[in-house]
Amino acid sequence: MIDILRVFKNEFRRIFALRPAFAVLVVGTLIYAVFYPQPYVNEALRNAPIAVVDLDGTWSSRELARRIDATPDIAVSGSLPDFPSAEREVFARNVSGILVIPVNFERDLLHGRPSPIALYADASYFLVYQRIAGGVTAVARTLGAEVETARLIAVGTDPVIAEAVADPMPLTTVPLFNPQGGYATYILPAAFVLILQQTLLIGTAVLGTIPAGEVIAGPAITVLGKLLAYLVLQALILPFYLIVLPYLYGIPRLGSVTTILAFGLPFVLAVSALGMVVAGIFKKPLTVQLVLAAVGIPFLFLAGFSWPAEAIPEIVKIPALLLPSSSAINGLVRVGQLGASLSDVRHQYLTLWGLALAYGVIAMIIEARRRSSVRPLPSGDLPQPAG
Repeated sequence: MIDILRVFKNEFRRIFALRPAFAVLVVGTLIYAVFYPQPYVNEALRNAPIAVVDLDGTWSSRELARRIDATPDIAVSGSLPDFPSAEREVFARNVSGILVIPVNFERDLLHGRPSPIALYADASYFLVYQRIAGGVTAVARTLGAEVETARLIAVGTDPVIAEAVADPMPLTTVPLFNPQGGYATYILPAAFVLILQQTLLIGTAVLGTIPAGEVIAGPAITVLGKLLAYLVLQALILPFYLIVLPYLYGIPRLGSVTTILAFGLPFVLAVSALGMVVAGIFKKPLTVQLVLAAVGIPFLFLAGFSWPAEAIPEIVKIPALLLPSSSAINGLVRVGQLGASLSDVRHQYLTLWGLALAYGVIAMIIEARRRSSVRPLPSGDLPQPAG
């Protein structure tokens, strides 16, 4: 136990003494915490600009445009006289869509005939297209139901029956675990886990390639002491990312602190041990940084939150399980945001413990081979001084 503490003290000192490791493990995590969430602070895209071409010029057409402009998703930037004028605004990137209200729009509505409107939305940016299309559709359906209800009441239909006929299946949607329906609540909890993995993985791998002032101890003791040093460091960083940052950025959290930390324990051990394995393979700090920086985007897609896990081929999912982030993201999001217990995520939890054990054993083997490759020369083979 004393040897483990000696290795721990030495490795913990090296984290702060070696600039490359300190820059990644401490400075990098702070920079990511401040700047990475900023693009997602507004949660959802708002006030996407569109142009309205009102060819009818009636109360109903103006009411439709007014209601669309009143939605939080869309902003009517102007009413133009014809389609070519609106098209020029789209090409100039002044608006992201065109709503065309046809001639006889109000007359057809009052006579109970279909009165189609046309929406041209920029689909090159999917979030903009989704917001514009969804906002216009919701307003059009609501106004259409109101017009149909008024028409039925005017011909003598009971108001209750008229409302049921115009909207026979009213829908109430409740966004569970994401009350704002925002992008930040969806993306940030998973991204925080991936950031923790990348910074810890690069930092531990860089430290493993710089064997300066190491304490002489056995391979198992050395690996356990280093893991303890990384665990103590992450005991401050991991709660900051998974508990404090979600609170600061208003991300819902239903899970208990104890459960989050308990799940984070094997995650930190697995990533730290994997970092030592990477250091044993690539040997040089620059190589480690270049390789791990290059695989950052593949790790992002393999995690299954930026790209749906159901769309990932089965043959790719198998190597993805070798990455701690694949199990950690799924488990920590369920534990933190959905309030799941450890028994609910036992598969991911046990997978992380298995990875921690496997990578830890491999790291010990690499450490033992490194020791055997640098054996001291026998005394008889030592070079003799000249003269």
